[in-house]
Amino acid sequence: MSLSKQASPRFLSIDALRGLAVAAMLLVNNAGDWNHVYWWLEHATWHGTTPADFIFPVFLVIVGVSLHLAMTPKLERGVPANDMVVSIVWRASKIFALGIALHLIAMVLIPGREFRLLGVLQRIGICFLLAGMVMIYIRSLRLQWMLIIGLLLGYWALLAFAGSYSPHANLADQIDTRILGQLAYSFDPKTGLAQEPEGILSTLPAVVSVLLGLQAGAMLRQAKPQRLWQIGVPMILLALIWATALPLNKNMWTSSFVLWTAGFAFLLIWLMHQLIDIAKFPAFGLSFGVNAIAAYAGSWVATCLLAATGLMDVFYANYFTKFLSPIFGAYMSSLLFALMFTGIFASLMLILRVRGWRFSI
Repeated sequence: MSLSKQASPRFLSIDALRGLAVAAMLLVNNAGDWNHVYWWLEHATWHGTTPADFIFPVFLVIVGVSLHLAMTPKLERGVPANDMVVSIVWRASKIFALGIALHLIAMVLIPGREFRLLGVLQRIGICFLLAGMVMIYIRSLRLQWMLIIGLLLGYWALLAFAGSYSPHANLADQIDTRILGQLAYSFDPKTGLAQEPEGILSTLPAVVSVLLGLQAGAMLRQAKPQRLWQIGVPMILLALIWATALPLNKNMWTSSFVLWTAGFAFLLIWLMHQLIDIAKFPAFGLSFGVNAIAAYAGSWVATCLLAATGLMDVFYANYFTKFLSPIFGAYMSSLLFALMFTGIFASLMLILRVRGWRFSI
């Protein structure tokens, strides 16, 4: 299957869905009281998934959709591969560097916070880079599907070869312990064991999430949106079958988890396309979507400042714990703070969009 020759239209549904994913990230990452968080706002402890576990993989699929829509016209115009490679590498490097900068800010501002080398933005940067290279050098959609299948089966084989899907005993954790050590998300100095949900080996299947986004982008661009649900539903069913042998697991980003989350992402893309691009419903989430980096980075810095100054504890204790918890309960109060925090940034992003200000890297 070759790349479509038609011009890429602007799909507001993709911008809106990207924005809703970012808003969901803010909601999950900014609970008022971490001792009182509803289960559906927390990640699964190990095997299995919660609604919160879908946010990042759905975002990665959207990265792939956007990449396909942006790069395909350039490929068709015959833009030199070297020029596109330089552009992809430069942008991926900036995304990775921003992730590093945010972790440095957290380390400096928050007492006891250790530096973490990898993270959400770092994974996005790496996946963007590798998927971009695939777009440039493997232009056949059929060959891209073959690569997707090969990577998923290959990753399964690597994990199975190690003989365990348990914490720390699995191959992904073993590699992160040996290479990242204290630079990982969590590190136990007593045992020397580390764990990194955006780790080294698990980035391989995360790239597949973006590659599946390339396929979804092709379906939209070729005006074949029905293929999104026609492929999304079988992916979900296959993931459920595969999960009997390879558990759904976000920390390891298992191959079954890739299909499980990407299948639902395909359905969401189809639904948003029907509602926004076809039926012309309001593009809720658009403000977050066009300034996704600004929203994520801004909320990170705001969270660090609240924690560093102690204002978070004072504000939450004086208003939410004192007045709202007796009425709504501790869990709802914690959620209300997260909603308020997300709402403030939604207002800021709306102001940026109304003024035509767009921050990208």
